Amino acid sequence: MKLARIVAITLLLSGATVALAGIWFRYAIYGDQRLPVAQVDVIVPRGDDFRQIAGLLRERGVIDDVPAFLILARLRHADSDVHAGGYRFPAHMSESDVLEALRTGGAQVAVWVTVPEGFTAHQIAQRLSEARLGSADSFERYFLHHSIVVGGTRTANLEGFLFPSTYLMPLGATPEQIAKVMTDEFARELPRDAGQRARKVHLSVPAVVTLASLIEREAKADGERPLMAGVYYNRLRIGMPLEVDATIEYVFPEHKSEITRADLQIDSPYNTYLHTGLPPTPIANPGRPSLWAAFHPQASAYLYYVYKGNGHHAFARTLQEHNANVERYLR
Repeated sequence: MKLARIVAITLLLSGATVALAGIWFRYAIYGDQRLPVAQVDVIVPRGDDFRQIAGLLRERGVIDDVPAFLILARLRHADSDVHAGGYRFPAHMSESDVLEALRTGGAQVAVWVTVPEGFTAHQIAQRLSEARLGSADSFERYFLHHSIVVGGTRTANLEGFLFPSTYLMPLGATPEQIAKVMTDEFARELPRDAGQRARKVHLSVPAVVTLASLIEREAKADGERPLMAGVYYNRLRIGMPLEVDATIEYVFPEHKSEITRADLQIDSPYNTYLHTGLPPTPIANPGRPSLWAAFHPQASAYLYYVYKGNGHHAFARTLQEHNANVERYLR
């Protein structure tokens, strides 16, 4: 009985060795076998593991044998170093070359780019440049010197209208083409009743988007965004300065962790301590929750808010209540 078990195990190991040797022989001797027979475009999703990618390549006819491809990748230590994105694999490309293209991005024709909510045009330009899509200067120059029509009103530039999302951007695309992808997405995300709701608060749609950008930079909890929108509308209605620190920060070329008293005296149309009304343009690119809040504010009597920690704010109706909140949460 014991002898039979030993023989069975020996045969199993011998079979596995033969199989591995066969796979190795295939790539060592016949590594120039050509697949596919025609050019194939494949999108490699972000977050997929190598086995999922290999399965996708097999479905698309780029490779012929998933287990063999996995072993080849493991032997070359390339199974954890794959660039997600769009690939164009030429006809008659060997599986060995396919692996190298995945590892180096050599056959890549498009890259994934994530634009977080609240990024400015400057930050988006930097992110696109880091993704090898072009120079940051060229993107920023285009974003700040071109405009679109939103709700029947032409925008000052594209700040605020480059919708934050994850995009598959073609390598070699122009700033104009990339901007169009992002502004088209903004148009799809804009509430369908945006024009009607903007008229109700006596603002243009771009002006409401500007207000949304303030919410984006100030709010942390989604549940508080409509309430914060209500504070801004209350202040606008009575001609009270908005006094939003984030608008002053927008003036500076780089992020400031703290706004000083001297900063509050900067003579800029973005200084909402010195000037009433909204700033001339959005100060960031708002995401869906902030856009929704700006067009659907929560009615209240609040005129003030202060950050109290843990992602939440304390709201107040009067200056006396606000000063008490400041004393409680900041001092």
